[in-house]
Amino acid sequence: MLRQFTPVLLLTISNIFMTFAWYGHLKFKGTALWIVILVSWGIALFEYCFQVPANRIGHQYFDAAQLKTMQEVITLIVFSFFSVLYLREELKWNYIVGFLFIILAVFFVFKKW
Repeated sequence: MLRQFTPVLLLTISNIFMTFAWYGHLKFKGTALWIVILVSWGIALFEYCFQVPANRIGHQYFDAAQLKTMQEVITLIVFSFFSVLYLREELKWNYIVGFLFIILAVFFVFKKW
């Protein structure tokens, strides 16, 4: 059971790096685009160092669709914290409702039919 948690932990770390790679530069709009791209690529390298093992280990316990669904939910959670705490943006009610509908997909993907 603990081994099944490893992919979740690795995907969470991976998503933290990727969220910074994709959105962290929004606070630095005055920085040249080519610099932002290179920095984002550098951050993304670390993201892959966690994402690839997460999927490799996770595929022992979950199928690819389950891993992808798990990754999307983790992304939404990480992004929600990131946008509020780092970007200082409001998490509006309709965003939360939309995210909840996506999280509802977990039920359908993980349910044994």
